Amino acid sequence: MKHIPVLLNAVLRELGDLNGRTVLDATFGAGGYTRAFLSAGANVVAFDRDPNVLVDVQKIEKEYGDKFRFIPKPFSAMHELDEKFDAIVFDLGISSMQIDIAERGFSFRMDAPLDMRMSGAGMSAADLIAEYDEVALAKILREYGDISKSMVLARAIKKAQPKTTFELRDLIYNHKDIAPVFQALRIAVNDEMGEIERALKVVPKLLNKNGKCLVVTFHSLEDRIVKNIIRNLTDVPGNPLVPVAADVQFKSIRAVVPDDDELENNPRARSAHMRGVQKLY
Repeated sequence: MKHIPVLLNAVLRELGDLNGRTVLDATFGAGGYTRAFLSAGANVVAFDRDPNVLVDVQKIEKEYGDKFRFIPKPFSAMHELDEKFDAIVFDLGISSMQIDIAERGFSFRMDAPLDMRMSGAGMSAADLIAEYDEVALAKILREYGDISKSMVLARAIKKAQPKTTFELRDLIYNHKDIAPVFQALRIAVNDEMGEIERALKVVPKLLNKNGKCLVVTFHSLEDRIVKNIIRNLTDVPGNPLVPVAADVQFKSIRAVVPDDDELENNPRARSAHMRGVQKLY
């Protein structure tokens, strides 16, 4: 299935006129957001740790030249940047192109090695199961998948040592837990919650005055982190969780969800929320 950028029109409406502006696309993916920003006249810097995006990166580089710069790193590496942006946009979660490529091991609907690595490097899901003990594995299932009998399931997974997606799927005795188990392992393998926290904490220093940061989330764990950081920025200036200078102030941007037309055209948008902040000074 072709990846359709979620809430793209809402993001573009919120950002307004992008002609001549600088935008940081923290999650390049298939390039849908980046291409829209460039088409609107912006200069774009984009991050992505997935090496499979390079085909789309090269197409956009050829078309837009030096108006586009790609950084093949996780978006938490944005702390290395020494420049400011008029907009920073995150489209979180997993993309259609990752789910739909069987050998990536993200989906329980296709048999493949139990991988789940967005970057293709480091510890796979099968490695994690082999290395972590039952207690640590149960914590992952409970915190990232909301699995009620997490220790029982962790013990079963440790005993079976599944190496493929179907082996893991088939040992999960309660079928309603299949998707949450896969989600929990994927989040742990890619340190997704840590990535979000580290990246959002450097947003204040990267935004220009009046610049906006918009974040599209797809499940409650992501959304909770984003809401908390926005609250810390807008309600308690100088909160130690998100250290900013005393002379910096933010205001929150009204949350948006997909409308009926978008849900009809893209069912994967059903759980999405867009939240954000604007740097006033």
